[in-house]
Amino acid sequence: MVKHVILWQLRDELSESEKVQIKAGIKAGLESLKGKIPGLIDIKVEINPLASSNADVMLDSSFENKEALKGYAVHPEHVAVADGKVRPYTKTRVCMDYED
Repeated sequence: MVKHVILWQLRDELSESEKVQIKAGIKAGLESLKGKIPGLIDIKVEINPLASSNADVMLDSSFENKEALKGYAVHPEHVAVADGKVRPYTKTRVCMDYED
């Protein structure tokens, strides 16, 4: 199994109320991909970090293998969520993929 974990920081110019809406949209969009992308075992998004955190959103996803992760990266449903709900609102992205 391959794990794919991403941490994002939202853009500074967003208001707190905008951030709440955007985080909910990211969560709904990414979690809706479960069952739609071959090889995607599980996907969850955490949007309520503790005050000690320096990230706003975390994606924790699991794939059958490296090939499934590669397929996810270019799958049209994933690209639509990334381009519509994530990339326009984030300033930083840190990713770690590993075999579990």
